[in-house]
Amino acid sequence: MQGRTWGLHLLLLLGLGLGSQEALPPACESQIYCHGELLRQVQMAKLYQDDKQFVDMPLSSAPDQVLRHFHELAQAYNLSIPRQELQVFVQEHFRAVGQELQPWTPEDWRDSPQFLQKILDPKLRAWAGQLHQLWKKLGKKVKPEVLSHPKQFSLIYSRHPFIVPGGRFVEFYYWDSYWVMEGLLLSEMPETVKGMLQNFLDLVQTYGYVPNGARVYYLQRSQPPLLTLMMDRYVAHTNDTTFLRDHIETLALELDFWTKNRSISVSSRGKSYSLNHYEVPYGGPRPESYSKDEELAATLPEGNRDALLAELKAGAESGWDFSSRWLVGGPNPSSLSSIRTSKLVPVDLNAFLCQAEGLMSNFYSRLGNDSEAAKYRNLRSERMAALKDVLWDEDKGAWFDYDLENERKNLQFYPSNFAPLWAGCFSDPDDVDKALKYLEDSRILTYQYGIPTSLQETGQQWDFPNAWAPLQDLVIRGLAKSPSAKAQEVAFQLAQNWIQTNFDVYSKKSAMYEKYDISNGGQPGGGGEYEVQEGFGWTNGVALMLLDRYGDRLSSGAQTTFLAPHCLAAALLLSLLPQ
Repeated sequence: MQGRTWGLHLLLLLGLGLGSQEALPPACESQIYCHGELLRQVQMAKLYQDDKQFVDMPLSSAPDQVLRHFHELAQAYNLSIPRQELQVFVQEHFRAVGQELQPWTPEDWRDSPQFLQKILDPKLRAWAGQLHQLWKKLGKKVKPEVLSHPKQFSLIYSRHPFIVPGGRFVEFYYWDSYWVMEGLLLSEMPETVKGMLQNFLDLVQTYGYVPNGARVYYLQRSQPPLLTLMMDRYVAHTNDTTFLRDHIETLALELDFWTKNRSISVSSRGKSYSLNHYEVPYGGPRPESYSKDEELAATLPEGNRDALLAELKAGAESGWDFSSRWLVGGPNPSSLSSIRTSKLVPVDLNAFLCQAEGLMSNFYSRLGNDSEAAKYRNLRSERMAALKDVLWDEDKGAWFDYDLENERKNLQFYPSNFAPLWAGCFSDPDDVDKALKYLEDSRILTYQYGIPTSLQETGQQWDFPNAWAPLQDLVIRGLAKSPSAKAQEVAFQLAQNWIQTNFDVYSKKSAMYEKYDISNGGQPGGGGEYEVQEGFGWTNGVALMLLDRYGDRLSSGAQTTFLAPHCLAAALLLSLLPQ
């Protein structure tokens, strides 16, 4: 009997056979940072308020030694290790968070970048100067020991220094970095951008895709694919065609990952289209949110737990972790246990890929490869047809996520419904005016402090009342690119609202935040799985973009603009009058 019990212990300790998480493979091999009994015991004991803290801690010695000591401890307590003993074990065998990174001041940071001169409001100009200073606070460099002893860290080694989001996010993230790079280019820091781009290209060379972020526990899931767009912005700024030529095949490799692993066939009006969705068929709780995932899974019958855990990872891959957007159509659309991310075809993902295909076509043309240019041009036109036939709704005048199981669109409001305007992936010029009318009809223009992430209040962070910088950009730039004077004026008013919120909160708190609560004046956001974070990479980037675009018109002191639909004509007329 004793031998059988120890055999059972061994299976548990090696993470090999018990528990729902083993039906699908784990995200990475590490039996400390990705799966196994050590991870389970520490995270379920909730030694830290935030599960991410433990999986970010470097090891004090080689992982096999740490595992051996853990096995001895587990055996001594018959697998039921007291919390205090676990605490002592972690203190002995792990180092504090952040030890593998050092602060880094970008070498190309300079005082007074040119764009500041375009900002006429003196308070906004001074504030923009402070945002420019923040890049120095958010710079990080990986210590060489991560390269020499990679298994003692969850951090993935990067050759070049980088800018991080801030707060608990001390590593770089995929889609965040696009808006960070836009801000860095305005700050005249192309070398920093080139280094960050190189880090992403190295990840594609190593893994075949860009992981969610630079941690081993983020492997096997990506994030919204903006690498090709990052390259486009860098090349437009520097004209560095050599860098593009050297890495064009790596960009193609990343898009291939989405084609091979995230494609789905959708039929509409007798035609079959290939579109993309988020899907992460890997098992176990997310290591950085282990206890929350495990507790949520425990509310479901055992046979449904694997699917739930995979859908949570797909939700994290979407960047919208989490939102009513992924709960819609489930048995209880207000509960996270209803998540079904992979069953939806997202507007923004397909708009991003459509844009990337267009950029790849341009890149190959520029490099003289006409056959590859034609291939990507065709892929883009096929996707444009699919966006129109499957995701566009003529009655509403916008694009909507498509529910594969229920074979219908999700007609709820999300700023992502405007992503094809932002990406330039629509062919009918009238679509802009229709989308603007949809914005009015949804009463989004009545929100004075920013565009809400949805109109559903679920307690998730990618829902009402939170507003996020990248989503403001999707709508504002989507409208601003239009030849319509009315659309351009609404874009400006939305920009004024968002800048006012960011500026007012900064004036009170001396900080930029990852998200804002727009329900009762502008406040730092809330909800979701962790406390609101300061920093903040993409918020800074979007603020700088808006200050650059509208610096001659934005005001620090104006009352936030309330744009009821009937006010649009008046606003437009006023903007056209001579100043």
